[in-house]
Amino acid sequence: MTTACIQWNASTRRLIAISSLLMMTCIAEARGVSPYLPVNLSPEIERDIERVLLLGDQSVLTRPIAAARVLEALPTACKRDSRLCARVRAFLNRYMHGSGLAHASVEAIYNSDTLHALPNQHGMTSDSAWRVSTGGYAQLGDYLLVNGGVTAYGGDATPTGSMLSLGVDYAQLDIGYRDHWFSPMTDSSMLIGTNAATLPSITLSNYAPISLLGLRYEVFLARMEYSNNIAYQSGYTSGNPRLAGIHLSIEPAEGWSLGANRVIQFGGGERGGRGAKDFFNALFKPHDYDNTSAALSSDQEFGNQVAAWTSRMVFPGRTPFAVYFEYAGEDSSFSGNYRLGNSALSMGIDIPLLWNSFNLTYEVSEWQNGWYVHGVYGDGLTNDGHGIGHWFADNRSTRDGVGGQSHMLRVGWEPSFGGTAELRYRTLANESYSGIDYSRAHDVALRYSYPIRQFLVGGEINVGRDVFGEDYSRIAAFARFGGEYGMRGPVDADESASDNTLVDYFVDAGASASRVKMWLADGNPEFVTDASYAPHLALGARRAVSAHSDLGARIEVDRIEGATLIALRALDYRYRFGDHFALTGFLGAARYDLATPAFGYYLGLGTQWRNLTRNLDLSVDVRFGDKIARDKFATIPRDPPNTPTTRPDQFYDLYGATLYLSYRL
Repeated sequence: MTTACIQWNASTRRLIAISSLLMMTCIAEARGVSPYLPVNLSPEIERDIERVLLLGDQSVLTRPIAAARVLEALPTACKRDSRLCARVRAFLNRYMHGSGLAHASVEAIYNSDTLHALPNQHGMTSDSAWRVSTGGYAQLGDYLLVNGGVTAYGGDATPTGSMLSLGVDYAQLDIGYRDHWFSPMTDSSMLIGTNAATLPSITLSNYAPISLLGLRYEVFLARMEYSNNIAYQSGYTSGNPRLAGIHLSIEPAEGWSLGANRVIQFGGGERGGRGAKDFFNALFKPHDYDNTSAALSSDQEFGNQVAAWTSRMVFPGRTPFAVYFEYAGEDSSFSGNYRLGNSALSMGIDIPLLWNSFNLTYEVSEWQNGWYVHGVYGDGLTNDGHGIGHWFADNRSTRDGVGGQSHMLRVGWEPSFGGTAELRYRTLANESYSGIDYSRAHDVALRYSYPIRQFLVGGEINVGRDVFGEDYSRIAAFARFGGEYGMRGPVDADESASDNTLVDYFVDAGASASRVKMWLADGNPEFVTDASYAPHLALGARRAVSAHSDLGARIEVDRIEGATLIALRALDYRYRFGDHFALTGFLGAARYDLATPAFGYYLGLGTQWRNLTRNLDLSVDVRFGDKIARDKFATIPRDPPNTPTTRPDQFYDLYGATLYLSYRL
């Protein structure tokens, strides 16, 4: 890969001019620019920053994180973990000067002969024997910041972090090599993350929330690597596709954020020259303007886009934690522009302070077929051969859009003798319907870091087996600039800072009655099943956000027509009337365990009789699963063959009611 400057076209120059004018009108009454903190370059301090934000009741949906946002979270976080707070504060002090070195890391590596991509490491592969990353800045007034950085490995280099930032807290413009991460997940991002090398881009965003809704936004336009595989007029054209990204989120209650993301790949070679009208038609009406059909040829198709809904909720208390979700789609589905096709569902839980010396994160993702491959863009959503989103894109055969599932478990430890240790386990399994004989991949990594003067030194051991059954190993020794880790001893926590009455933890047990409307796309009309009855189980948590309102998250398990339904309530709302009666509403996504997993929206309403007895509530819910979809495959015996008159997918609408008891723990 070679690095290059952005070639600005007329529309890009207009965007810069409009953005600059917008910022100039706000400067008189707003704060200046904020530097960004590194993403997957300094893992020790990045993990500390994630923990501070969680302890500070901040719900983060995108990265990189502005330093100003971490500063705002410190006062609350310091009450829970003073040692952690001191480290992060010392790190942020690096940015409090007119200029300085923000981060620096040098790494020497020994690898086995097996070549594989390293997840989230800016395009780095295991054949690199070294890595260097660094970043610095010069603050030229309140509203102008110059950043310089580079990430280099194995003879390859990208100026990651090199950019010009200007503007204010409500509208900061970044021009250069800025990372983008559109997900609450910390180990993967379905739309865009740091799995591939950083793209040159222009970005407009805010780090201070707008209005009582806590509105945050980010829009960017980037240039992708040169490609010779762009389909056009029964052949191919060559050029640099563009990549546009849009993020919008709200934080209407403290500790809870809801976001919407979209990333669009378009243009390149002779496919360039499309106007703003075409772009916005594809953005808001992808079903009509961005899907090849009888009315729209592949040459008329605007581009390749993916979208996602995200949610993150923080639960304070004696043991604070965050629960977060991502429901994404590689395409649109059925009718309408809000349904996501070729879906992916991810969930995570992050506990920043466990038994005083530990922290824990668990994340799981599952995706259907079709991700990061495309009929027009033969290289798909990749940059220099690496998927720009989830790291599973680099763990399959080239252009095999197979579905699969990944898990990540990470445990951190701060021993009393000093330093930090982290144990991480990843596993990935691709589906079997593609015809390629994949193995389940396993990856185990152990890292220990210890402060010596102004440096953090340590080592990492990484062993595993890839999806093709090949074993590998990796040993690395590193030194990072950072004397913040010299503090030792147990956490100095203020137990009075936690309020256990803020959070309810509960389990549900009861029964469900359900019917399913099936459209199997086999030439027969849709039909509705008879009612089926089964046990209902759930686990959840909720926190009070006002005198009468509670917000929470919940995972439910049911059996419907002999198949397991797992439903995730990303938003679980309750409004209390007095001491006994309450109304509830919920919204999320569901996974229906059929021949291949089916995904779709999940929502409902309910009533609750609170305090039936001590710690016991009685609830009745009605619920609906909207067009829960799965794809058909010829390699699955029970699937009917696809024909020109049938669809390649099947749809299921779920109707049901549940009666259950909730026991508050």
